[in-house]
Amino acid sequence: MKGFIGGIHPKYNKLTSKSKIEVAPSSKLVILPLSQHIGAPCKPLVKVGDEVKVGQKIGESEGFVSAPIHSSICGIVKQISEKPHPVLGTCNSITIESNGKVDWDESIKPRDNPISLSVDELKNIIKEAGVVGMGGATFPTHVKLSPPKDKNIDCLILNGAECEPYLTCDHRLMIENCEEIVKGALILKKILDVKKIFIGVEENKENAILVLREKIEELNTDIKVIKLPTIYPGGAEKTLIYSITKRIVPAGGLPMDVGVVVQNVATAKAVHDAVYQGKPLIERVLTVTGAVNKRKNILVKIGTPLKDIIEHCGGYSGSVVKLISGGPMMGIAQYTDNIPILKGFSGILVQANIQIEAELDCIRCGKCLEVCPMTLVPTTIAQYSEKDMLEQAEDYFAADCIECGCCSYVCPSKIQLVQKIKTAKTQILAKRKQNAKK
Repeated sequence: MKGFIGGIHPKYNKLTSKSKIEVAPSSKLVILPLSQHIGAPCKPLVKVGDEVKVGQKIGESEGFVSAPIHSSICGIVKQISEKPHPVLGTCNSITIESNGKVDWDESIKPRDNPISLSVDELKNIIKEAGVVGMGGATFPTHVKLSPPKDKNIDCLILNGAECEPYLTCDHRLMIENCEEIVKGALILKKILDVKKIFIGVEENKENAILVLREKIEELNTDIKVIKLPTIYPGGAEKTLIYSITKRIVPAGGLPMDVGVVVQNVATAKAVHDAVYQGKPLIERVLTVTGAVNKRKNILVKIGTPLKDIIEHCGGYSGSVVKLISGGPMMGIAQYTDNIPILKGFSGILVQANIQIEAELDCIRCGKCLEVCPMTLVPTTIAQYSEKDMLEQAEDYFAADCIECGCCSYVCPSKIQLVQKIKTAKTQILAKRKQNAKK
């Protein structure tokens, strides 16, 4: 049985689930925004004209909640300027032009028996490698691994649900890099000092479940792979926690409030690479799908222009209507393909030949209430948002919306509920930050 209220069964369209991960060629130019994570943006450590190597740190984090940026190619710094950003609109970015070499920074070296390192040493390695949550949230991993002392963390969950339609990059990663994921999980286990580790995987990824269980048995660890029902948004942090542990994260709370830390399987892989191989986070696997000529799961250098990735996949197919970073439910529509791949990118979805339907008046059918996994009242919050009644929207827990899009998906009137709620949520959270500074 599913472990949470609400949810939907959209058309999953996992068109690339059998497509093995392909290594994309390095681009002639990469654009590296100095903000690729939740928290303070980085300060550039290079200047125009500098020559940089692969893996060299080029952006230093200026606060605890931040993560450094590293060069993903070897080349010359051509610009440090405002560039299009897929989330922020624009952002100060470092543009590097390849010199055709593949020289790695001298600091990047594999480690012998890294599991013997101290907790502080491991956290510092993860921090210096610029590892962030790769499921899309991009929260700095070293911060997540440093909960307050009054939080009794006893459970680690790796999120391999990948419930978002179209995306299959985590699925392929679990099949092709299961050993790195398991070893990364053991690093996280040591840092958090927990006994219980779960990997949650939807039942429609049976081959990934089998591979993970075989590797866990081979490595003689006590990690448990939990087969989850296939329902969206089963991979959302709060629904995942409840499905596996039956613990309820309180309104306005965090997983650590119920003794849980959640990390994406791709993040565990990045932790392994940082600790075992000394590699910073300079590349990631993502799914390119939809209206492209060659749908693929590909390993891409961070900072690669999206248009180069589309070209590598054979170009657009059909009359392109919408370009989305991520999946169709929680992804962000883009106005240009001249944006870079970021650490939090899980996919590129190209939609063609779709019709945008006009909004009608709410008919009070209640379908949005039935599917909301957070048990909110989406239509009421959306109406308050439209009228700029933020206090009333906050009273209806607008800030607890996880922006899954279930409400908009089922709305017969085609009301963009999640967009309206997100507007109110953004303003409410901004107001809370202002009040906290006073």
